[in-house]
Amino acid sequence: MVSRITKLLRHYWLAVVAVIVVLALFLVPLPYYIEGPGGANNLKSFVTIKGHPDKRSGKFMLTSVLMAPARPITWLYAQLNPHYSVVSAQSVTGGQDDATYNKVQTFYMRSATNEAIATAYQAAHAQYHKIYQGIYVLEVSSKSKFKSAIKVGDTVTKINGHHFKSAQGYQRYLAKQGIGKVVKVTYRRNGRTYTKTAPLIKITKKRAGIGVTLTDNVKVTTKIPVKVDPGDIGGPSAGLMFSLQIYQQLTNQNLRRGRKIAGTGTIDATGAVGEIGGIDKKIIAAKKAGATIFFAPYVKPTKALLALEVDHQTNYQLAKATAKKYAPKMKVVPVTTFKQAVHYLKTH
Repeated sequence: MVSRITKLLRHYWLAVVAVIVVLALFLVPLPYYIEGPGGANNLKSFVTIKGHPDKRSGKFMLTSVLMAPARPITWLYAQLNPHYSVVSAQSVTGGQDDATYNKVQTFYMRSATNEAIATAYQAAHAQYHKIYQGIYVLEVSSKSKFKSAIKVGDTVTKINGHHFKSAQGYQRYLAKQGIGKVVKVTYRRNGRTYTKTAPLIKITKKRAGIGVTLTDNVKVTTKIPVKVDPGDIGGPSAGLMFSLQIYQQLTNQNLRRGRKIAGTGTIDATGAVGEIGGIDKKIIAAKKAGATIFFAPYVKPTKALLALEVDHQTNYQLAKATAKKYAPKMKVVPVTTFKQAVHYLKTH
């Protein structure tokens, strides 16, 4: 009887240990993120332009990278799957907490859609207007004298009552004030305006500044109403594909000709296409969705960059190598500008 009870207890504790191990595999957080192929969404469902429905066949597809905090089981899976990577949490978030990181990614997407609208409307000769709202705060230095007031997500609108039309305007003005100069910063948060007065800090040996990492906060308004809703997808890499979708709807040109066209890349105020991260994962996502064409950013590397990174690969080179191995029937097209992408679709 004692022996039987002992066996039952042993089995019980073995079961408890097994449950704990399984829970640990799925729940214990690791200081890493898992990157893998995300989706390839049809942009028709994201873009609405009044009086300009998209009735053309084919698809422009927005590709994304799946990003998730690592757990032991997903870490192991990523080690065994060639399409997944393990990266440090620091390299992904820059040390920001999840809420702050997500706020920045949401802004990047909003900025990308604004530039996409402006690019497409300009190319289609449709009326639009850009409003420069100020500089969006991406990060606040621990040395900044404004760190107790200004937070990530705020928009700086004035310095000493002066509003400028570019981030460079603010930076040049601050540089002239000098290190230690007390300035009044006006900024907006959640629709409310605040001010903070404090001295500038040393940014470089000769340049003064607030002590924030920043980018432009631009709003675009249009005569023909347009709505772009990316859902919960964040980041700046959707610019090019949104531009193509909006342009096709505005002009009703048959750019797709029934094809499934994927791609990625940022878009700036000049229509230039910029590089992004995770393009190899996006190639896999595009293949799974049946894409036959993939637009990949190409930015010619400088000699200085090649000297620092001997094995440097451009977005286009990595995309082409990935497609050659895993999606040989997909045509990877290098693009440097929005106009170049449109020209390719019109002539091929």
